[in-house]
Amino acid sequence: MEQVSAVVVSFNRLDKLKNVIASIEAQTRKPDRLIIIDNASTDGTGAFLESVESPLTIEAVSLPENIGGAGGFSAGMARAYARGADFVWIMDDDCYPANDALELLLGGYDDAVSALGPEVPFACSLVQFTDGSICEMNNPETTWDWARLIAKGSRLVMVRSCSFVSVLFPRWVLEKHGLPYSEYFIWFDDHEYTLRVTGTCPGVQVLDSAVVHDMGENKGVNFGLIDRKNAWKFKYGIRNEASFRLHHQSLASFLIFCARVQLGMHKGRVAMGLRGSMTRELLRGIGFNPKVRFPEQSAGASAGT
Repeated sequence: MEQVSAVVVSFNRLDKLKNVIASIEAQTRKPDRLIIIDNASTDGTGAFLESVESPLTIEAVSLPENIGGAGGFSAGMARAYARGADFVWIMDDDCYPANDALELLLGGYDDAVSALGPEVPFACSLVQFTDGSICEMNNPETTWDWARLIAKGSRLVMVRSCSFVSVLFPRWVLEKHGLPYSEYFIWFDDHEYTLRVTGTCPGVQVLDSAVVHDMGENKGVNFGLIDRKNAWKFKYGIRNEASFRLHHQSLASFLIFCARVQLGMHKGRVAMGLRGSMTRELLRGIGFNPKVRFPEQSAGASAGT
């Protein structure tokens, strides 16, 4: 049987992390290993992981500093690769998969390979908010012919990119395309990575594989909603997307993104000081261009092997 490693990245959400672990323990097809990356939490997560008892094989990695979601996923995926995983199933510490989520992802991936060929780079779940509605921040970007497989009777939507909330990657993707940019720290790391790996063939969303994202407010990314409380996240997201658009797409794409950020902030009447701060992040993206790292280069240094 193919080996599946689940990777969960956590920071100061111990109560939610316990729910995630319970959800993974209840899977009809359990992962062969659960790797939990603790991003230097200060809420007792480290102590809990040292003593946790589970029917799963749990490997807990407590990092000495918070390297963000992007760094955590990069470290966790590298460790799963080093442990010989054939598939890596990744999610946040507030993602609660339905009991059959992994089983359906694996089946959906196999169906996609049968229909599209062996270069299908991932399968992702349908992400719902706690009230059962669609999770606004986690809608995949579909291809122009997104319903091609649905028309043939499957429950698969063809997608170009998705969020890191229940995604299944085969081992070969890490070997060929490397790891997410740990330097992104948070936001847009998932979008960049899944766009990176779908250059030849799209991924798929498996509509029967469902997870709940317990993210507090069900809101997508809207530059008109920037305030002093969330500005730190938007700074990373704007810098990261600006870098991606300039260095991996085109100058025109970068300029269009700059205009969209400015227009969104104007329409939302974002405070002038915050507008200036976000504009500086757009400019910072010009000189920010991380390089791809591969798992054999990162397994020890990033994950503390």
